[in-house]
Amino acid sequence: MALFGTDGIRGLANVDLTAELALDVAVAAAHILVEALGDTSKRPRAIVGQDSRASGEFLEAAVVAGLTSAGVDVYRVGVLPTPAIAYLVAETGADLGVMISASHNPAPDNGIKLFARGGEKLADSLETAIEARMGEPWQRPTGKDVGRVIEDSSAREKYIAHLLNTVDVSLAGLTVVVDCANGAASFVAPIALEKAGATVIAIASAPDGLNINAGVGSTHLDFLRAAVLKNKADIGIAHDGDADRCLAIDAEGNVIDGDYILAILAQGFKSRGKLTASTVVATVMSNLGFLMSMKDAGINVVKTAVGDRYVLENLLENNFTLGGEQSGHIIMREFAGTGDGILTALQLIAEMARSKKSLSDLAKIMKRFPQVLINVSGVAKEKLDLSSEIKEAVEKFEAELAGAGRILLRASGTEPLVRVMVEAQSDSIAKEIAEKLAKVVEEELR
Repeated sequence: MALFGTDGIRGLANVDLTAELALDVAVAAAHILVEALGDTSKRPRAIVGQDSRASGEFLEAAVVAGLTSAGVDVYRVGVLPTPAIAYLVAETGADLGVMISASHNPAPDNGIKLFARGGEKLADSLETAIEARMGEPWQRPTGKDVGRVIEDSSAREKYIAHLLNTVDVSLAGLTVVVDCANGAASFVAPIALEKAGATVIAIASAPDGLNINAGVGSTHLDFLRAAVLKNKADIGIAHDGDADRCLAIDAEGNVIDGDYILAILAQGFKSRGKLTASTVVATVMSNLGFLMSMKDAGINVVKTAVGDRYVLENLLENNFTLGGEQSGHIIMREFAGTGDGILTALQLIAEMARSKKSLSDLAKIMKRFPQVLINVSGVAKEKLDLSSEIKEAVEKFEAELAGAGRILLRASGTEPLVRVMVEAQSDSIAKEIAEKLAKVVEEELR
């Protein structure tokens, strides 16, 4: 089984992801890094950060030990968002970035994300090379050749300054509730929003190592909704544990997911001549309402597989500027090379300030189609594309929808199941078709 998933290494800390494993990964990454440099006279540099999980303390220590023992200088930046590590790697010219985080997962989990030079996520080929080199015999440096540890106390201020430099309009007059998920956003988001001019009410902003994502953040929006309504705020912002995603709540308490945010930003970018080729990159899971709204706005949509790394790959390959996912991972290449939740929040609120419109008014750009998702488990997912009966059933139901809906069947990349997703003009229609299709999938692939 591969060690690296679609977003680095992730698992239960101290069981799946141990200090020993973290150290081995760091040593192997250092070896790959040194070889890639090709200049033994230059000391490689790495930036290492973490989110607020208690397990991040011992995992970060292990990563730092592995890197320095292999001759890499390490700049420790403490608790910062994942996109801050990506930014700092690019800005400082570092050779590697390591983020200890399990994103939106509960506190007992943790993970390791690696960034290459320029702040981009490590290519699959490099992850494979690192995994292959783990545990190999190696000659350990001694004396002056071992790496050193530098405490970078200025990293947070550098990142906040970068965020503020992306905003060209004051957010004065807007009240923002920001849910920091008791994670890395706690130490950045409220400060950045306040410095941009907004009146800020921070919630879930007191991490204790164990409360990250616990009933709060982008996967638990009820807490934020209640705070927005109670404080009569203009907008609520929800981040996940490492602040690489952003979801929102409008003043009426409605959820503004990544599709809405991407649509609003795409229209704003286009109006200012910043949307390359009038194209936005999304995934196959983007809502049909988003696709139709972009068509009406004269904006092309390129669809990729699910996962922000695939969105980024397409952006880079075609030199597009904007892309994202329904989950709230938004990538704006003018400002960052990875999804950045705090950057997204600032840009979304800036659209409100620039247009002098409420978030609910901006969100009228699209109408979300009801979506039903059924997971059919315990089936031979690899036979999905081979079944003529399933294909015929899909064609039949697509004909019934007559363009006023969408069907997507997708084999899970990690589990023995098939995801059946149906969008239609009403919940009842979507549910009926999804249940019928799920039954066909189960009968044919069981």
